Amino acid sequence: MKTAVVIGATGLVGGRLVGRLVNEAGFKKVIAVTRRPVTYQSSKVINDVVDFNALENHKASFQGDVLFSCLGTTAKQAGSIAAQRVVDYDYQYEIAKFAADNGMKHYVLVSSAGADANSRSSYLKMKGELEDAVSLLAFERISIMQPSLLLGEREGFRLGETIGSWVMPALCKLPFLKKYRPITGDEVAKKMVAVALTPKSGAGVKQVFALDEIF
Repeated sequence: MKTAVVIGATGLVGGRLVGRLVNEAGFKKVIAVTRRPVTYQSSKVINDVVDFNALENHKASFQGDVLFSCLGTTAKQAGSIAAQRVVDYDYQYEIAKFAADNGMKHYVLVSSAGADANSRSSYLKMKGELEDAVSLLAFERISIMQPSLLLGEREGFRLGETIGSWVMPALCKLPFLKKYRPITGDEVAKKMVAVALTPKSGAGVKQVFALDEIF
């Protein structure tokens, strides 16, 4: 049985992921790494509270079999694009590096549809740069999820995503927009667990799951 480490465990995808991992016999322990203490109902979950601004002091927290990286914020919540990058790139890359150094074998990342290091969008560029950077780390297996707009209840109100959740399902009935249709956080979490429990196939280390492959 596996030990999972989850960062972003209180977010839309991470919260659903922890709930699913608790009910999976293939995982014996779930380490939820958070900024603040969180109470979980299952004895299978260990809450490891860390200071993300001093991650070098918490390298030992990132040990196990699978690292699930669900961390993320918005420029509005963070205060600026530069502050968002600290969360969406710096923290995630540093943690991934610690996990690889600690011998964790499988890294599962929630990225974004359209992630591209050469994108003109600062958000998609940042996501693409993270994908490229973690792909160079010494994991035996890297699985990257690229969902579109995520639906589900979150902490805090996000106007843009709320409007998108109303408009996009209708627009994406058009054939050429189907690949951008929204997906729930729980659907992404379900796919992440399934991938983690499925033996690696093929010769490559990295596998990217685009929207159609997540549903």
